[in-house]
Amino acid sequence: MATDWSDYQEEAAALFRSMGLDASTNVTIQGVRTKHDIDVVVKSHHAGFDVTWLVECKCWNSRVSKLHVLALREIVADTGADRGILLCEAGFQSGAIEAANLTTVRVASLERLRATAGGEISAMRLRELYDRVEACRAQYWDIPKDERIAHGLRQGIGGWGYSGTLVLEICDDLIVRAFRGVYPFRPESLPALVDFGRDRQFASPEEVIATIAPMVEELECKIAKARQRAGA
Repeated sequence: MATDWSDYQEEAAALFRSMGLDASTNVTIQGVRTKHDIDVVVKSHHAGFDVTWLVECKCWNSRVSKLHVLALREIVADTGADRGILLCEAGFQSGAIEAANLTTVRVASLERLRATAGGEISAMRLRELYDRVEACRAQYWDIPKDERIAHGLRQGIGGWGYSGTLVLEICDDLIVRAFRGVYPFRPESLPALVDFGRDRQFASPEEVIATIAPMVEELECKIAKARQRAGA
């Protein structure tokens, strides 16, 4: 394990690159209010959009306090990043852990992240998919019904074909089951049972992500086209 800050952030960047993600060190990002110097910026490219994580590396001998978690939360909000990750091998004070819970900031050690890399990254990707599904839901229902039909987001009465509503229900079902962390599992919602069949099982978070991600990407693209044509 690195003993100085520069080596520590390079180790962090190398770990994310080994997972197939883009990682750059010592990056300055322009936020809404000001510029921010970020230790490591991690990007994951999907069809039509990017996901960005801001990683702060604390090569300290003492535990990180709540103030640093709150500061990273503010940076994530100001820059519009999808998530912040705070790394420190010495650990985190209880207040810091509480401040990070159920937020866009994740606290961990690089050692733990390396040992549980697959699970940690999968958990973060599931949370991102959840956020994207919620964003799709808000945008979907903001589009008038006639426009949703016109742009292929749903069918007319009695019609059969693509349905954004059913996609949202399927994603809700799989994400909630994945968050429970009990595998294998079978879908519970009627749309998922119809789409996948009664015998379909999901054995891992990676399988859930591989199934949901293309569905979310397709829905996002359809919504974006509908909003663009409507001048939203």
